[in-house]
Amino acid sequence: MDTTDFRKAQGHWILARMGKKVLRPGGKELTMKLVHALQVTPQDDIVEFAPGLGYTAALTLAEKPASYVGVDADKDAVKLLERKISGKNIHFIQANAAHTGLPSGTKDKVYGEAMLTMQADHRKAEIVKEAYRILKPGGLYAIHELGLFPNELDETQKATIQKDLALSIHVNARPMTASEWQHILEREGFKVRKIATNAMHLLQIKRMLNDEGFFRFLKICGNILTHPQAAKRILNMRSVFKKHERHMNAIVIVAEKI
Repeated sequence: MDTTDFRKAQGHWILARMGKKVLRPGGKELTMKLVHALQVTPQDDIVEFAPGLGYTAALTLAEKPASYVGVDADKDAVKLLERKISGKNIHFIQANAAHTGLPSGTKDKVYGEAMLTMQADHRKAEIVKEAYRILKPGGLYAIHELGLFPNELDETQKATIQKDLALSIHVNARPMTASEWQHILEREGFKVRKIATNAMHLLQIKRMLNDEGFFRFLKICGNILTHPQAAKRILNMRSVFKKHERHMNAIVIVAEKI
């Protein structure tokens, strides 16, 4: 989680350094839909892949599940989360989402946000397979990722979007269409139960005000103005998102282990 060099740091960590708490592509609105669709109960054992700053973890834990495990490959992220969030049957472990080490068939709900997009296609499949492995039969797996539309989007256009994103956010992002996301879940044995989408307006003023609130929005703007290198990167990301907004969105899919 290197955020000391704004020229090289990954885009989402630059935004976090500037004070942004909501880093998911569909914003708070789509995250809330994901949490609502999971219908977490006090009987549920929950796993979150790549909890990041812990925003969604806090929403999930407000439902008082029986247990919660956050799995993150970044040791600094795990340390940060352990300082921020603690309680009975709440654990954070440093592990790869494709190889969590958790027992098979023991979890009721698994979810991850803005992390599959950052993986190569074969790695996406490995992570989905791991979610399937650790879930109980009938358990739910939810994802919140960067999407492309329409489903018939030209492959050349997809490649252009992926290249522009990679150069901008310094992560080899590979978003997919709704049908492609659905296919990767169904191929590993899931049955899709719900799909929701939202515009990819992560850095637009209206979305930021809704996600962060007025005073935090002002704080973020102030931080950006006093960090010129960060401002340059953020403006570049915003321009790329704007350039491709006709074909980029955010998507939530909830699927059941059959």
